[in-house]
Amino acid sequence: MSITFKNLIHGEWVSASDGATFETRNPANPREVLGTFPAATRADVARAIEAARAAFPQWAATPPPARGAILDKASQIIAARLEDMAACLTREEGKTLAEARVEVARARDIFKYYAGEGWRMGGDVLPANTGDTLLYTRREPLGVIGLITPWNFPIAIPAWKMAPALVYGNTVVFKPASLAPQTALMLVEALVEAGLPPGVLNYVTGSGKVAGDEIATNPAVKGISFTGSYAVGSGIYAKAVKNMTRVQLEMGGKNPMIVLNDADLKLAVNLAVLGGFGLTGQACTATSRVIVEEGIADRYAEALAEAARSLKVGNGLESGVQMGPAVSQDQLETDLMYVQIGQQEGAKLLAGGGRAGDGGFYVQPTVFDHADVTMRIAQEEVFGPVISIIRARDIDDAIDKANAIGFGLSASIVTNDLKKAFSFANRIEAGVVKINEQTTGLALQAPFGGFKHSSANTFKEQGQAAIEFYTRTKTVYVKHG
Repeated sequence: MSITFKNLIHGEWVSASDGATFETRNPANPREVLGTFPAATRADVARAIEAARAAFPQWAATPPPARGAILDKASQIIAARLEDMAACLTREEGKTLAEARVEVARARDIFKYYAGEGWRMGGDVLPANTGDTLLYTRREPLGVIGLITPWNFPIAIPAWKMAPALVYGNTVVFKPASLAPQTALMLVEALVEAGLPPGVLNYVTGSGKVAGDEIATNPAVKGISFTGSYAVGSGIYAKAVKNMTRVQLEMGGKNPMIVLNDADLKLAVNLAVLGGFGLTGQACTATSRVIVEEGIADRYAEALAEAARSLKVGNGLESGVQMGPAVSQDQLETDLMYVQIGQQEGAKLLAGGGRAGDGGFYVQPTVFDHADVTMRIAQEEVFGPVISIIRARDIDDAIDKANAIGFGLSASIVTNDLKKAFSFANRIEAGVVKINEQTTGLALQAPFGGFKHSSANTFKEQGQAAIEFYTRTKTVYVKHG
């Protein structure tokens, strides 16, 4: 029996004003309805924005260490509920329970990290032009922040947006993805229980065309942080700029891993499996292109195909499962469509390419060889467990092929040659660069963001870099002579 959930507006749990709802289902067992959620109207979202606007002055005036203390308590609540949250995440999004535990633990740690930012937030004292002047800067919150987040990391991505927004003194209207709203709701519940005042955080579920559009166009919203596709993100940017709203976008990726002739073959295969098939390939930083030097290419392709065939695909709640289902029927059909496109384009299918298991949205881990850099499977984001092997003459050819794309999020190289590793780091067009590591996985204390169409090329997320987006700087001159 499914549960009926509500939105949170100004501290009250409410249904959509017109009573409209939508259901969520388990991608491992689509017949299982997990919950019924409100389909918020534009008026509902506007009311949430007004609640956040009304709560802003008092929250902004709250001392930053006191704001941080609430985040710290929320972190403790998340830690206590980690297993329940992880199980909910797996049922809702499909990733394995082990992967879900890592994600929930990351949300816990993000809240703890930004709790400390409450003690570090401040400005700078600068040398003045005259001896009787105090010149300093102070950081101030923007106001109402709209957060629009995707389904693939339904607790980690909201956490790394929400925590800095709140600790730096902003109020929030949060719209999670409709495929995974319950996991996001558990994060909201932890903050409410930790003592967040009414209206500081408002949670609304519904379609992007309705709820997301209201956030993008409402002039009371002073900042929007979005993670999702380039098509949607660029549309939000175009609408928000009319109100001069500050926008932070993290969008798609088509991430390369270069494998040089001197690479450890076993390591290079393992990193591709983790980066490309982990999380069912449903990560913006997933490894979707492996660019291999010719000298090692045949052996590498054979080894990667064998590793793909050996993975156990199934319900993420079951022991021993290494890869869960696609998140939805639509995503499954997209994955299979790109497999067909790859074959039509002339790439050689080495492993996978079809559905796996019974009942759920399962797809086989798929490997193509002899892909050309111009092929759609080498240019467009699949967002599924599909890896294309592209062959290169040498490191220069490999870097050129890695850069020959509209995205620039994450990139990796596997080599034991230090000179070539740093040449790659200097020349690759990506915001995240890995050497002998998988393209997925991020340090929460480090800036995160891409180049090209992977971002708006404005503000970074995570770490102390987040303060640049969530605050504005005021310069103060004090004449005291």
